[in-house]
Amino acid sequence: MNPLQIHLTNPFILYILIIYSIGGDRLHIWIDNKSGVPIYEQIYAQIKTQIISGELQEDDPLPSIRNLAKDLRISVITTKRAYDELEKEGFIYTVAAKGCFIASKNIQLIREENLKKIEDYIGKILQLAASCNLQKEDIMEMIHTLAEEII
Repeated sequence: MNPLQIHLTNPFILYILIIYSIGGDRLHIWIDNKSGVPIYEQIYAQIKTQIISGELQEDDPLPSIRNLAKDLRISVITTKRAYDELEKEGFIYTVAAKGCFIASKNIQLIREENLKKIEDYIGKILQLAASCNLQKEDIMEMIHTLAEEII
């Protein structure tokens, strides 16, 4: 796996993009040093998203912890922590002396977990909306507006 590195800089943000070829797919990792989100969480979230979306397939190899750390110019401990979190949640598995691989996933379980998170967010939105005296129509209009921008 040979990564392609792109460094984009401006006065406000430094991004590092690493692209690894994995099987027929690619693993994309963006690091934003100015985001305030710990780097291990950025790595964890991006790999998890690519697994859930199907960009990364079952049994695809991940870059070694050392190689990813070297390419991202971060600590091996940081990369290991991201991989440990992914393994703890069942997204990847480790084979001794072979490396880390994408685990088979229970799409229905992941979907249910995400639906629960959405319900929790909606509950928080409704509480906040009530404190602002917003009506259901106001909330729906906000959702429609945002959906047009995002989806």
